[in-house]
Amino acid sequence: MAKMENHRTGNADGRGLLLFLILAVGLLAILASIIISLLYGTKNLQLPILWEAIFNYNTETASHQIIHDIRLPRALAAAMIGAFLAISGAIMQALTRNPLAEPSLLGISYGAAFALVVSMAIIENISRTGATAAAMIGAGLTAVLVFGLAAASKGVMTPVKLALAGVGIGMFLSSFTSIIALYSNTSKDISFWYAGGLAAIDWSSVKMLAVTGFIGILIVPLLARPLTLLSLGADVTKGLGINLNIVRTLSVLAVLLLTGSSVASSGAIGFVGLVVPHISRMLIGADYRCLLPVSAVLGSLLLILADVGTRMINPPFETPVGVLTALIGVPFFLYLVRSERSQTS
Repeated sequence: MAKMENHRTGNADGRGLLLFLILAVGLLAILASIIISLLYGTKNLQLPILWEAIFNYNTETASHQIIHDIRLPRALAAAMIGAFLAISGAIMQALTRNPLAEPSLLGISYGAAFALVVSMAIIENISRTGATAAAMIGAGLTAVLVFGLAAASKGVMTPVKLALAGVGIGMFLSSFTSIIALYSNTSKDISFWYAGGLAAIDWSSVKMLAVTGFIGILIVPLLARPLTLLSLGADVTKGLGINLNIVRTLSVLAVLLLTGSSVASSGAIGFVGLVVPHISRMLIGADYRCLLPVSAVLGSLLLILADVGTRMINPPFETPVGVLTALIGVPFFLYLVRSERSQTS
């Protein structure tokens, strides 16, 4: 018995050390990637200029304005959106016990974008708060529709059924979004939301993300233990005294806050919530007390670097960041589908 206790303690200490190392290296990498994001773009800048712009800002210097008004809010928003999407993906994968679950694959991002387009067509010059509220309402209604459709099908609700329902509803909403955009003369404005991008980010976007995301992040620590137990099955989780209805409600609320605010700021950026939780699981295991913070750090790092990449591929023009994340995510998605089929066969 004593040997078993020592073994468990050793495993816990080892995992704690690994978590600390991953988070420490990840945060340093995020800091380095933010510096790179501030230095490189249409106009490349030198490190002394960056230092001066941060600590001795001059409103009349063009390079200072580029850093302070364009690149800094963009880098901070990329860090937050990457973390929010990765956390949302990890929560959805645990909640549905579906390795393919992710806000864009289940149509939630497209639902948020659809509601956003409708609100823009109805309300001219909609506020940032109104856009965020519309995006979250659209995300919530789409989640209910996807899960309802998958549950109504014959047999057990499988990961493949859920993914097919999400993709189908996502494409349906995307088509209606195009029609509404054309008839309301907002097609130019809405093309940004299709591809997903960070070019329109400003300080008001950062403030909105910080406030909405802060509320969502407060819920996340409450979910870490219940989501870990869900991997053992719903019956086991109930037997350990976990109220599944409360867990599901809080999980959906957190996903809606994090995904809705992200879509309202950057459009439908796909596959971050799919790829990052799986990479995190490979690094740290399936304990959500470790998985969620690692996913947040890696999600931030991925989107910051992807945003830098969009400016480097075809300068001085920008490639939508959603295109770059799709190039990474689609092969990973196909790999996961193949793995699921081999496990079920």
